[in-house]
Amino acid sequence: MPSTATRPEASSRAGARTAVRPRLAGFWGALEGRRALDWAAMLIGLCTAVLTVLGLVMVLSASSVEAISSSGGSYGLFLRQGGWALGGAVLLAVLRRLPVDLYRRLAWAAYLFAFLLLALVAFTPLGKEVNGNTNWLQLGPVTFQPSEAAKLAMALWAAAVLQRKERLVHLVSHALVPVLPFGLALILLVLKGRDLGTALILAFILAVILFVAGTPGRVFAVLAGIGVVAALGMTVFAANRMERVQAWLFGCEGLQGDPCMQPDHGIYALASGGWWGVGLGQSRQKWNYIPEAENDFIFTILGEELGLVGTLLVLACFVGLTVGMYRVAAGASSTFVRLATWGILAWIVGQAVMNIAMVTGLLPVVGVPLPFISYGGSALILSLAAVGVVLSFARHERDLLPAAEASAADPAPSASPQESP
Repeated sequence: MPSTATRPEASSRAGARTAVRPRLAGFWGALEGRRALDWAAMLIGLCTAVLTVLGLVMVLSASSVEAISSSGGSYGLFLRQGGWALGGAVLLAVLRRLPVDLYRRLAWAAYLFAFLLLALVAFTPLGKEVNGNTNWLQLGPVTFQPSEAAKLAMALWAAAVLQRKERLVHLVSHALVPVLPFGLALILLVLKGRDLGTALILAFILAVILFVAGTPGRVFAVLAGIGVVAALGMTVFAANRMERVQAWLFGCEGLQGDPCMQPDHGIYALASGGWWGVGLGQSRQKWNYIPEAENDFIFTILGEELGLVGTLLVLACFVGLTVGMYRVAAGASSTFVRLATWGILAWIVGQAVMNIAMVTGLLPVVGVPLPFISYGGSALILSLAAVGVVLSFARHERDLLPAAEASAADPAPSASPQESP
């Protein structure tokens, strides 16, 4: 027979369990329904703001030395990036308020617009070459990259097409036509300008959307094989790409020029940063050891100045974007919203992973910027625009929930006893 001394302890434990259960219920409730989408939108917005502000600070620090002799001075690139960030923030706020149906209706128009801009770059004198890649369009004093707009257009357009074919996606012909040939058209136009990095991102967006839509798995095995062969061919027959791969695999001995200079000094920067960094603005590698340090290799300057803590902050923000966008996609009632969100997630997070892997030596140098942080107006404005689209999706799904929750909580009333026969 249990002693009376143990009864108060048992009752206290039971009371503790009873007190914990409502807290757990409240926690799980926050992961579902309306509150979950609120938290997801807040997380996406917060991570985007932190990355953008951190990017402005790092652009100022990384570019101040090389830009000191330019016409704009040490603050020239920073002020320009700040203007683009402000314009992108305004565009984000506008796109966040637009209805989802408008994005769906304009999907084909967005695709055709991106196709036209890429064709102007590839086949007209308006295309401008920068660092060996012809992926810039120059219209008078304005220069921008249409390939950045093509990323957002690819996500919206492929999602809209596959939504209409939702019940037929399990059939290979319906899953791939017209998505695959039209998507490859954008990719080939980018490759015409020799921009392999952007082409890989576009291919990844398309592959993720096809996968999430339910395309049969055997299709991806065939497409992956074709993609690997095509990438190897474009590498072998391009001297600069072949040098980068050889330098990545075997080092720079016997190679012309110095393809190892940029990646090696990027590793030096990360290694010298340590835990806490050498201090904001105190990078040594930005003194012309890393060419155009404010662009693709800005993550190494960030690691040198802010240390491991700074790099982990960046990684945490991209993880936050992943979690927030995944929640929007997973809870979507619309196939279009789900597929488009996955496409934008694949673009932003996939490009971040590729850039960080490149600057840390896990991949050869392929030349893709770090979203929100690397210098560049086209990339920053379109990335902020993509976030605005996802926030619009979150708001749309959130607005749909109250009616659905009310109908679930208030079932149709049964007949009263007086009315029963």
